[in-house]
Amino acid sequence: MEFLLIGGGAREHAMALALKKNKDVELYSVMGNRNPGILRLSEKVLHVKETELERIREFAVSNKIDIAVVGPEAPLGAGISNLLDEVGIPSVGPKKELALIETDKEFCRNVMAEYSIPANLTYACFSDFEKACAYVDSYNGELVVKPVGLTGGKGVKVQGEHLKNREDVKVYIKEILERGIGGGRVVLEEKAPGEEFTVQAFVDGSNIIPMPAVQDHKRAYEGDTGYNTGGMGSYSMADGLLPFLTKEDYNFAVDVIKKTVMALKKKTGESYRGILYGQFMKGSEIKLIEFNCRFGDPETMNVLTLLESDFSELCRHIVEGGLKGAVFSELATVCKYVVPEGYGLNSYPPCEIEVDEEAIADEGANLYYAVVNEKKGKLFTTTSRAAAVVGVADSLEEAEEIAEKAISHIKGEHIYHRHDIGTRELIEKKLRKMETFGR
Repeated sequence: MEFLLIGGGAREHAMALALKKNKDVELYSVMGNRNPGILRLSEKVLHVKETELERIREFAVSNKIDIAVVGPEAPLGAGISNLLDEVGIPSVGPKKELALIETDKEFCRNVMAEYSIPANLTYACFSDFEKACAYVDSYNGELVVKPVGLTGGKGVKVQGEHLKNREDVKVYIKEILERGIGGGRVVLEEKAPGEEFTVQAFVDGSNIIPMPAVQDHKRAYEGDTGYNTGGMGSYSMADGLLPFLTKEDYNFAVDVIKKTVMALKKKTGESYRGILYGQFMKGSEIKLIEFNCRFGDPETMNVLTLLESDFSELCRHIVEGGLKGAVFSELATVCKYVVPEGYGLNSYPPCEIEVDEEAIADEGANLYYAVVNEKKGKLFTTTSRAAAVVGVADSLEEAEEIAEKAISHIKGEHIYHRHDIGTRELIEKKLRKMETFGR
């Protein structure tokens, strides 16, 4: 069976490895960079931006693709699934009108409100600066400021953290509206304190299969400090939960995903087929921070490393229907990313790195190349994340130790990683924080 994979990061490398576990899969890939892991697994590669839809469609048709699997949100938001569907190629990834659940935060909040989906935040959306300021002045509490559209996970600013006071909130609102960031419309949401967690699900239009819960670490520096990035690493537990997450919490999150899938069908008349990712915050209650219309990055590396079921068959059932179940290993995982200095703010220019693949394997870890470029046998960073390693073990402590040892075999100037992800000290800090909510 011929599969088309769109995207060139570590998420897509994990997807490629999972697909190729089935020896009957022939893989064709589209990416703007030269990811060596994906290159080795592919029959052919088209090197274009993932939003060059016509080029991608031509490539898919000429190679007689059976199923497309879309990694990033940008091509989904641009309508790649719609375009491929016109030539009879189904996609693991929703159509444009359904991808709005991620690409338009106002649409997401409105759907949740209209269909009484639990865990919604108090919110208001504006394109008029004066009206937005009036709302800020009248609001009793701290706010989260978000551009309505896509910003690569780096457009959110929180009052009390990135924004010191209401005047800072207004300055950022003005910047969004005047510069057209994320479409030039702003959503103001209540600040939901607590600990974030992610639940992802395979969706075939009516059935969903939830995956193990994962916690991502977006902050750039140790101790969850510094500015937000696209994600510095993540971990999951052997029981599929998290140290602060109960089974009831997990089931509640899964129910929110199920209700959203049904609401999208009622709202658009289209069936959601692909991955639906819910990012939640657990405090005194559970709130939905955002939905993503695709696999998370880095969370994909945690869950697909654990997936025992045939991923290619799951993809087939996503597009054809009949999803029934998936098996995940009952093990803990820790994912750590190597990134260029300044990643998420002002990345250091591309530089050469060395990756000792054999040594990483000897440590018992999994290696996933991210947005790097291979040139004449040498590997170079870009302004995005470079590579991820995933440790897998019976306990979180063992998995973290494996990941930390393995990542030492990625060397280069002007790169760094967070040492603390998955450590006992950081987990205990999170548990102490959760005690303040009485849950």
